Amino acid sequence: MTTIDINSLLRENIKKLVPYSSARDEFSGEASVYLDANENSFGSPLPTAYNRYPDPLQWKLKEKISTIKGVPPQNIFVGNGSDEAIDLLFRAFCNPGVDNVIIVPPTYGMYEVSANINDIELRKVKLLENFQLDLEGIAEAIDKNTKMIFICSPNNPTGNSIDRQDIETVLSNFEGIVVIDEAYINFSRQKTFIQELTEYANLVVLQTLSKAWGLAALRVGMAFACQDIIDVYNKVKPPYNMSQATQELALEALNNIEQVNVWIKETVTERNKLSKALEGISIVEKVYPSDANFVLAKIKYADYLYDFLVERGIIVRNRSKVVLCEDCLRITVGTPSENEALINTIKEFVI
Repeated sequence: MTTIDINSLLRENIKKLVPYSSARDEFSGEASVYLDANENSFGSPLPTAYNRYPDPLQWKLKEKISTIKGVPPQNIFVGNGSDEAIDLLFRAFCNPGVDNVIIVPPTYGMYEVSANINDIELRKVKLLENFQLDLEGIAEAIDKNTKMIFICSPNNPTGNSIDRQDIETVLSNFEGIVVIDEAYINFSRQKTFIQELTEYANLVVLQTLSKAWGLAALRVGMAFACQDIIDVYNKVKPPYNMSQATQELALEALNNIEQVNVWIKETVTERNKLSKALEGISIVEKVYPSDANFVLAKIKYADYLYDFLVERGIIVRNRSKVVLCEDCLRITVGTPSENEALINTIKEFVI
């Protein structure tokens, strides 16, 4: 395992931080009378009682995730979407106005937003033309104040998986934290990097229940890392960062893995059909290979087509102003009927 002292990467104020101790932290187990947390003792004005604070560490949910992912519960952080997991890393490890992080655009936009919110310098090393890592560029961008590198794989918005050996090269040679965002891993042929947690102390793997699991409205993000990093997460997070209702619904959903696997297969099948159908349309110049639940297509008159689709009630994502994605639309794989409606509408477009 890489020998990196996680404590040495922490901000000094976080090292000294005494976390808030909630009522549910001070007592664990079962009791007959709870008079410790100033809750409403009479109940909730709902069919289900939500008057008690939830488990601050979501142990039942983590134990269920553990059985699915093959990772011990103590190596799992569960947050309010992956966005919380991203933001907490900035707050714990990056000194405002001093430290920097590296991103590899085009990529997920929240890395940059979190950097800006936390006043952290952002260093952008563009992907190569084939949407793979510029390892030389990354190496040149690193200095003594570089705390994190973010890699999204499969990448959003390009859809491709990042070369595994290239990611391992970064992990082996960088002395800060490497965050691999696997929001779309369920749709990919690439193996998850969760399996490498025992090899790299500086590895954080992000996943989500928003995509393949169909729980975007619940906001359930997961970070998998060594226990030292998970301990940091639990130290700096809000005491009750995930509601009881969310924990219960997520647990219920995780019991339906067979249904999710069926949807994943259907999505991949529809992705292939959608890609072929788009390739047969004259204004579509290129459909990029995808390991995600969306495809990126380079299209003549992309801006005009986007507006045309909006007028007809079909919403895709216009990425035409994003670096390396000029004249591109990002299209989520829909149901067969949704995909058919999209293709038929594009065929009606004339300039």
